[in-house]
Amino acid sequence: MTPDLVLLGNLLVDDVVFSDGRTRMGQPGGAIAYASLSAALWGARVGCVSLRGDDYPEAALEQLRARGISTSGIRALGRNGVRTWLLYEGRVRRVVHRLGSLSHEDVSPGPDDVPESWRDAAAFHLAPMPIALQERLARRLGAGGAHLSIDPHELVTEQSLSRWREVLAHADAFFPSEDELRLDDAQTDPRRALKRLVIGRLRFVAFKRGLKGGLLYDALEDRFHEWGPRTHGVVDPTGAGDAFAAGFLVAHLRGLPVEDRLRHGVVTASFALEDWGPDGLLAATPPDAAARLREWFGQEAHA
Repeated sequence: MTPDLVLLGNLLVDDVVFSDGRTRMGQPGGAIAYASLSAALWGARVGCVSLRGDDYPEAALEQLRARGISTSGIRALGRNGVRTWLLYEGRVRRVVHRLGSLSHEDVSPGPDDVPESWRDAAAFHLAPMPIALQERLARRLGAGGAHLSIDPHELVTEQSLSRWREVLAHADAFFPSEDELRLDDAQTDPRRALKRLVIGRLRFVAFKRGLKGGLLYDALEDRFHEWGPRTHGVVDPTGAGDAFAAGFLVAHLRGLPVEDRLRHGVVTASFALEDWGPDGLLAATPPDAAARLREWFGQEAHA
């Protein structure tokens, strides 16, 4: 069965270090793991495309499959993959590959890794990968008219802006975070910064600002939407941005209003925040997500 949403990216083993001394070692991670669990909370058919190192826990993939997520687009590398340090310093997260790991390119999928039967999917989401790979994927996967969204790995700076605009011309939505959007006016005039990214078919730019919420620019309507943070508690922010994007995308595929797309993103991200790694998302159920949507946003919210 063709998925509604195909996620392309990495499966990494993370060693998480917070500035207050808390650590979590050997955590199965990767943006597509968080995003796929999040999309499944809203009942979407999800497929993952990635390269799996021998050191990535099989139990983590079993947890995805148990929630109806297809992993048939994940192929084995035949050797260990990438292990990263996730170092949190205030609002900034630094990702450092451990010595001896493969390169980021070595563990990132290409267009030919997408199963043939999935190439007619309604939407493709490119998780953080090197920009050259994201451009190649965007050109190929976006050419057929599917909805295409991108989460950056490489920083968006004044120096890289023209390069990014070449990539974003093939996309419909872009999800940079506060530590990735480094244009000179991103902090002082974020609305202007988001508008500067728009080119070609790009409609949505979602500026994720962590516990401050975020700002969405809808280029089609020339309108900004702000969202605030909602959570029952913060244990680990890892994966929350991926969860937000997945919630937004599923609601978009259902044709819900922009406000409801943001609400779905906020609700899904809240589950990611409330436990270590993917544990909060794994503990949540579709009824839990629907109930939280009603609790926080009332009857006006569409599930």
